[in-house]
Amino acid sequence: MTFRDLVSDTLRTLSANKLRTFLTMFGIAWGIVSITLMVAAGEGLRVGQAQVAEQFGKDIMIVFAGRTSLQAGGARAGRRVQWEAEDWKSVLEQSPSCQYVMPELGQGGTPVRSSYNSASLLVTGSLPPFAEVRSIGVGEGRYPSWDDEKEARRVVLLGSDARKQLFGSRPALGETVRIGDFPYTVVGVMKHKEQDSSYDGQDISKLFLPFATILRDFPNRPPQNPKSVDRLLAVPRDTAHHDACKWEVRRALGRIHGFDPQDEQAAGIWDTVEEALAFRQMTDGMKYFLGAVGLATLFIGGIGVMNVMLVAVRERTREIGVRRAVGATRRSVVRQFFLETMVVVFLSGGIGMGIAYAICAAVNLLPMPQFFAGLLPTWQSGALAFGLLGTVAVASAFYPASRAAAVDPIEALRQEAGG
Repeated sequence: MTFRDLVSDTLRTLSANKLRTFLTMFGIAWGIVSITLMVAAGEGLRVGQAQVAEQFGKDIMIVFAGRTSLQAGGARAGRRVQWEAEDWKSVLEQSPSCQYVMPELGQGGTPVRSSYNSASLLVTGSLPPFAEVRSIGVGEGRYPSWDDEKEARRVVLLGSDARKQLFGSRPALGETVRIGDFPYTVVGVMKHKEQDSSYDGQDISKLFLPFATILRDFPNRPPQNPKSVDRLLAVPRDTAHHDACKWEVRRALGRIHGFDPQDEQAAGIWDTVEEALAFRQMTDGMKYFLGAVGLATLFIGGIGVMNVMLVAVRERTREIGVRRAVGATRRSVVRQFFLETMVVVFLSGGIGMGIAYAICAAVNLLPMPQFFAGLLPTWQSGALAFGLLGTVAVASAFYPASRAAAVDPIEALRQEAGG
């Protein structure tokens, strides 16, 4: 039997039971659509969260000073710890697994005035790599440089919303703003960015100064140490060095300030790496669960295909007997029904795959919410769907084909056609 005859015979068999065939093929197609869309939704959620998280900063550990909860070196527990302005240098030297360690100091509610407007804003200062670490994109001008840091220049980069408050639609670059009692030159304006989390406010509403400048002009107020800083930022060299970087930072700070490195209360760390990992585990679990639902639907459709082909075997018993009587081998009968089943499964699966990708493309044309990047089918999900489809096809074809091959030619010839 040629492939053309095979396809023709398959279509004739399917058309004899149109409703049953439609429902069966619909089950296969819906299973493929379900798997593809559910996995694509899980991937879109994961990618969307990662994109938003990177707007805050990628792979950052924010180290906050607290109170000791363990005794160390004869000092009682409950002692308050404060990071000093020069701590970052010693910590960086003792933390080879960290790419960056830097201080950050901020002052909220600082009066800021331009020639056109005034506002009460948050000013923050750190070292030049802060822009990279915290994803501070520069839309105009530049971020305060190392030369600005060394000379403690009064220069400022404005957040995008801070610029609107102070200058409206007017140019801000090169203008002078008074921050507290001091004149600062605007050397840059930040790009707008979406930000889902923060420890002291949205970056777009801040003013960014060199660390040496903010430490001189806006030191921490009493009773705090005027040379203390709010927090330290640490970035591991890569994900493989994440745990080592965290431990090295705690150990170095413990040596400097005399507390046990295992005392998490003394040096609390907001770990965005662990946070991202936990979210990924959640989205992966959701993706696997939804994929399992689609898989169950796909196998139910496979059972439907098997039933249709079993009915076809029963209705074509006389035809099978005639073929066996004129010399057809068991192998050729198995091949015919096996291929017929494969045609049904892959035809409906291909239709389902086309529908799923069309839905993904249509949905991705719409505006997406902040944490969702759209329906993102991957080659892995396509390969998974294809592999499962092949498994269902083989499982659905094996039993009907073996039943057809087991037909006794003499008994089959005694049956009426179609009986």
